[in-house]
Amino acid sequence: MSRSTITVTGETPDRARVEQLLLDGAILVFEECDFSGADLSRLNLQEAVFRHCQLGETSLYAANLAHTQWQRCRAGHADFESADLVDARFASCDLNNSSWRRAKLASASYRSCKLTGANFEEASYLGLAFEDTLLVGADLRRMSFRKMKLVGLDFADADLSGCDFRDAVFEGGSLRDAHIKDTRFEGADLREADLGGLKLLNAKLFLGATISPRQAAALVREMGLNVT
Repeated sequence: MSRSTITVTGETPDRARVEQLLLDGAILVFEECDFSGADLSRLNLQEAVFRHCQLGETSLYAANLAHTQWQRCRAGHADFESADLVDARFASCDLNNSSWRRAKLASASYRSCKLTGANFEEASYLGLAFEDTLLVGADLRRMSFRKMKLVGLDFADADLSGCDFRDAVFEGGSLRDAHIKDTRFEGADLREADLGGLKLLNAKLFLGATISPRQAAALVREMGLNVT
C-alpha cells in the first residue's frame, strides 16, 4: 500500500509540529519552510522531501533521513551526525560547514551543492556520489574515490589525508593546496584537474598518475626550475 502525502508550505515548524505531522504516517513534503535552529534529532523523516527550505544550524542528529530529497535548501552548520541518509538526494543545496560525522551515506548523492568546510569524519559511504560540488576545506579523510569519475569537484584546501583516488578520472575540478598526506593517486587521470600548490615532497604520491604537459611544466616551476 502506498503512503499518502502531506505538503507543508511556508511554515516555521518546531519539533512538536513535526512530531504531530508524523503521527499520520504520511510522506511529508516541506516547501519554503524555515527549520533554522530546530531540534529534529532522532525523528523518523524517511522519504520526506525538502524544497527551498531553511535549515541553518538545524539538528538532525541520528535522524532517519533515508530516501529523502533535498532541493535548493540552505543548511549551513546543520548537524547530520549519525543520521541515516541512505539513498538521500541533495540538489543545488548550500550545506557549508555542515557535519556528517558517522552518518550513513550509502548511495547518497550531492549534485551542484556547496559543502565548503563540511565534516565527513567516519561516515559510511558505499556508493556515495558527488557531482559539480564545492568541497573546499572539507574533512574527507580516508574516503575512497577509487575508479570513480569525479565531475567538477573542488577539493581545494580539503583534508584528503589517506584518501584513495587510484584509477579515478577527474573531469575538471581542483586539488589546489589540498592536504594529501598518505593519499593514493596511482593510475588516476588528473589531466583536467587544477593541481596548483603541489610541492616536490608530494610528487611521489602521484607516481603512476596521468598529467598533462601543461601540468608537468607547472610542477617543474613549483620546484624552482626554469622551463624553456
